[in-house]
Amino acid sequence: MSDGILSKAATMEIPISSNGDTSSLPEDDGLEQDLQQVMVSGPNLNETSIVSGGYGGTAEGIIPTGTIKGPGLHPPPPGPPPGGEEVVRGIAVEKFDIVKKWGINTYKCTKQLLSERFGRGSRTVDLELETQIELLRETKRKYESVLHLARALTAHLYSLVQTQHALGDAFADLSQKSPELQEEFGYNAETQKLLCKNGETLLGAVNFFVSSINTLVNKTMEDTLMTVKQYETARLEYDAYRTDLEELSMGPRDASAVSRLDAAQSQFQSHKDKYEKLRADVAIKLKFLEENKV
Repeated sequence: MSDGILSKAATMEIPISSNGDTSSLPEDDGLEQDLQQVMVSGPNLNETSIVSGGYGGTAEGIIPTGTIKGPGLHPPPPGPPPGGEEVVRGIAVEKFDIVKKWGINTYKCTKQLLSERFGRGSRTVDLELETQIELLRETKRKYESVLHLARALTAHLYSLVQTQHALGDAFADLSQKSPELQEEFGYNAETQKLLCKNGETLLGAVNFFVSSINTLVNKTMEDTLMTVKQYETARLEYDAYRTDLEELSMGPRDASAVSRLDAAQSQFQSHKDKYEKLRADVAIKLKFLEENKV
């Protein structure tokens, strides 16, 4: 009898009061966010299992969590792509090599420049080309002065033409309002209009002259001087590596010195080719510039 009572008690339904109604619970957004954070930062759920039965349940109740899908579960963040560290390391090494080469080149060129300034180093000089370059710079300075004066003349001519035009209109108005001086005012009005017309023709010619000089000075000559600057930089690098090669050639000839000598010879040849190419470019541009100037 007692067994029957216990069985009946175990199967009795327990009514849930209003306190157990889930609809009366306040919404807690923070709780949901905390649960999602735990799911993301917690252990990998794909490596665990959920047992449907109680403690000591059979294996038939095991459900792999990899098959469970829901909004609260997020896939693990993707790992770095394969070979990514090697790529980053390669880029860093490449940038380091560029900075290293730039530093060595700057040091050699600065040393060569100071040696030339203090008269302790030799300098490669092309007398004919250097004379043409100096003449070009002097010509550019003179043309810049002419350009400045021509622009000032243009401004003055423009003001003069505007004044003559206004004066012609004033005389024409007076010729209409002063019958006793109509002929004189009309004559002056026609004279000012003729001067204004000729002034506009002269102003157009001066504007064309200013435009041509501006193109020659600020485009053609400037482009040639930019090539000259590149040539002078190449000349300095050529002399710097030439001096370095000469110093290594006079040193001892052990294995490490021979290796450095070969590297210096290769670098010297590279800068020599660059120097000769830019020297030829400067000579051609100076020739073309003379033709364009004429």
